[in-house]
Amino acid sequence: MTDFSRIESIGAYVPERAVSTNELLGRLPDEVSLDIEAITGIHSRRVAGTSSLDLALRAADDALNGSRYGAADLDVVISCSITRTVEPGCFTLEPSLALRICQEIGATAALHFDITNACAGVLTGIKVLDAMIRSGAVRTGLVVSGEDITPISETAIAEITLPYDPQFASLTVGDAASAAILDVSVDPADRIEYIELFTAAEFAEACLGMPSDQRPGVALYTDNRVMHNESRYLLWMNRHRDFLADRGSTFADEGYDVMVHHQVSAPGIAFVQTIAEREFGTPMPPHLNVLDEYANTASTSHLLVLAKYLRDKEIRPGSRVLLIPAASGVVGGFISTTMHDLVEQEVAR
Repeated sequence: MTDFSRIESIGAYVPERAVSTNELLGRLPDEVSLDIEAITGIHSRRVAGTSSLDLALRAADDALNGSRYGAADLDVVISCSITRTVEPGCFTLEPSLALRICQEIGATAALHFDITNACAGVLTGIKVLDAMIRSGAVRTGLVVSGEDITPISETAIAEITLPYDPQFASLTVGDAASAAILDVSVDPADRIEYIELFTAAEFAEACLGMPSDQRPGVALYTDNRVMHNESRYLLWMNRHRDFLADRGSTFADEGYDVMVHHQVSAPGIAFVQTIAEREFGTPMPPHLNVLDEYANTASTSHLLVLAKYLRDKEIRPGSRVLLIPAASGVVGGFISTTMHDLVEQEVAR
C-alpha cells in the first residue's frame, strides 16, 4: 500500500423545515418535564418528511458540484445510512441504497455497496474507501449518507412517560445528509494521514435501534448513563495514546488544528474535552459543532460540521483536522486528515 487518499470534495444537505426543541417538547405529556436544550445545547433540528435516499442524493449532488469529477468518473459508491427509507416510512434492504444512488446520479460503472455502522457509518465508509485507494484497487469514490431519523422522535413523543426514559436521546436527533469524494493524494499537506476505528462490544446494549415494543414505528433505546460514562470515553483516549506511541509521537506532537466530535450534546463534548486534556496532558484544539442548529444528525454529523465551517470560511488551508466518532456498538477511534485544496476552493468562492 503506497498511495494516500484525500478528501477532494464534501457535500451536505439539510431540509428547510426547522423544529425547535421547545416545539417538540410541547407535545410531551404535562407530567414529563425535560429541559433538553439546557442538557444538550440543541435549539432546533431539521425535519425532512421524505426519505434517506432523497436526502443522500441531494448530498451526493452537492459533493459532485464541488468536485473536479463527474459521476461517471467514480470507481465506487458507498452508502452508509442507518436509516434506509426509499419513501416516507418504507424501509428497504435490497436493492442497496448505493445501487439506487448510482442509478440516479449516473455512476453506472461504479462498484457499489452499503455499510451500516450506526453513527460511525460515514467514517467507516471513509476508512474502507481510504484502504481501497491505498491498495490501488480504486482511484476515486463517493461516501454518502442520508439520515431520515426523526421518526424516532415521533415514537418517543408518543411513548415517553418519565423524565428519565430510554427514549430520551430520540428527542435530540435531526435529519440531514452528507457526502465526501475521495481520490489519490499527491501532496503531504492534503491527505488522510491515518484512520483507526474499533468496537467495544461490552457497551453494545447501551444503545439499540429497533421496532418499537409498544406500537408500529422505529425506536431508539439508550442507557445514557452508560453511553456517556467516562470509562467509555477513555477507550478512545487510551487507544489513541497507544497508537501515537507506536509511531513515536504524542497528541501534542501531532499538531491538530481543530477537532470534530460526534454531535451528541454540547456539555457532553465539553466533558470529553476536559477528560482528554487530563489524559493527554495537553490542551485540546478547538472543537467545531453545529448542534444548536441541526442537532445530532447520526452518521452524517462529522461531514455536516466540516461542510458548514468550510463554507463559512472558518477552516484555514492546510488545517489538520481530527475526527472523533462515537457510535452504538460501541464504536470509537479517530481520523486525522490535513485539508488544503478543498479549503482553498471554498475560500475562492
